[in-house]
Formats: sequence, C-alpha cells, structure tokens
Amino acid sequence: MTTAPSETTAPSETTAPSETASRTEGVGPLLRAWRQRRRVSQLELALRAGSSARHISFVETGRSRPSEEMVLRLAEHLDVPMRERNALLLAAGYAPRYPETPLDDPALEVVRTGIERLIGGFEPYPALVVDAGYDVVAANRGVLALFDGIPETLLTPPLNAVRLTLHPRGLAPRIRNLREWRGHLLEQMRRNIALRRSDRLRALYDEVAAYPVPDTAGHPEEPAEPVAYFALPMVVEHRGRTLSFVSSIATFNTPMDVTVAELAVETLLPADPATAAYLQTWLD
Repeated sequence: MTTAPSETTAPSETTAPSETASRTEGVGPLLRAWRQRRRVSQLELALRAGSSARHISFVETGRSRPSEEMVLRLAEHLDVPMRERNALLLAAGYAPRYPETPLDDPALEVVRTGIERLIGGFEPYPALVVDAGYDVVAANRGVLALFDGIPETLLTPPLNAVRLTLHPRGLAPRIRNLREWRGHLLEQMRRNIALRRSDRLRALYDEVAAYPVPDTAGHPEEPAEPVAYFALPMVVEHRGRTLSFVSSIATFNTPMDVTVAELAVETLLPADPATAAYLQTWLD
C-alpha cells in the first residue's frame, strides 16, 4: 500500500552506504555524502550554517574535527534523518543525542494511545501505522477488512505493509493496476534507501522487487462513470467489487525520539463515490 511508475532496478551502492560501513567512516566523508546527496555546494552549506567553505572543506577531508554543535547544525541544514544524526555524532566521537525508545515502552504510552485513536477515527477508511522498515505497528478494522482472505502465513507478526501488498499470495493478485502501483512502491523504497542507510530496508527491497508480476496485471477497467483521479489510485478487487483508493501519509512534526521520527500514518482514502459508499457498509 504505501505513492509514479518507475523502473525496478536496485539502488546503486553509492547512494546508500550500509549501516556497517557507516561505523568505520569518519564524520567528514559522511557529511560530504549527505551534502552531495542534497546537491548543496560547500559554500552554500557554509552560508546556511554560519561557517566558511574552508572550514566545511577541512571537516570533510578530516583536517578539522567539528564540534558537537556544528555536527548537529550541519545535519539540520542537510535535512539528515534523526537516526543518521546519531550516526554522524558517533563518527565524530560524540554520544548520540536522540534516544530510540521501544514503542511498547511506558514512556511512549501517549504516542501509542494517540495513534490508535487517530487510525480508529478514520474508520471505515483503512489506516495503519508503519515504521521505517514498513513493518505495521498499528492498524484499524478497515485494514483488516481489506486484507481479508490473505493466507495466515503472511499475517504472522511482524506484518510488513510492502510485503503484504506485493506478495503473489498477498494483495497483489487483487490489485487491478499492479504494475503501476508496484512501480510507485518500489520508487518510494528507493528514495527511502537513499535517505536511510539501512541494510534491512535494502534486503526488503531486493525481496519484493523479485516477486513475479502476474500476466493479468495491467490497467484497470474503466468505471461505468468516468472518474477524474487526482492521484495515482490503488484499484483493488474486494469481495466481487472494484474499489479505488489513494494513499495519504503523515508523520510526526519535530520529533525528538528516533522511534517516533520513523513512524508514518498511512490512510487509504476512497478515490471515487462508489468506493466511499461501499466502505460505509464495512463496519455495520
């Protein structure tokens, strides 16, 4: 489930260094990689961070060790994800700044309660919460109804939203525009791999990209009444009906914990009046 068609080649090794490799790199090469990924010159970054291009150059080449404050300032201006900011601090010889609290920890009870109420409020529309690896950490009854009929072997925790969507025994055979939706998901994963240096995410990408695509996967039939879609829909068969959804994704603003920063709330909104009307019958 989770937004335009693209190729399915694997991401290049240079765009997303592995987690293991990052532990052996100094902070300079890591900062240079983030700067180049953001397509920002040393001078531009220096102006943003209140430094000099000379100092940025010295940091990147290892001739100068940046202060903890400078590492965080550069990371902020390069829009580095929170987990990777901790990696930058460690590479520079400092302690991580941001905690990674397990979601079931009592300290995050307010977060858990909040997201459960949030996705419950979206019913009957399907809504779920996933982590950085697309594992499902919460789902409402609309999602459970959509996944009705999927083999139990695929529903064993931890559930993975991408695997459930693209697996040949998951939702994939029911998706009428699977090629387009699959292309969208794989492109989204490639972007996330470029942002998050995650061996786990790369392995998931390799797995789902290798799933076979049924010969019947193609363009959905035109509805009886033409619909002007405002975003790429996921067109899926459900109990003899054809439903159309568009995906909306929300994240927490200004998080201070890695776990919270990596949570995403995805809602499947009806893309046509017929789907909206049918969803009202799901929970009756």
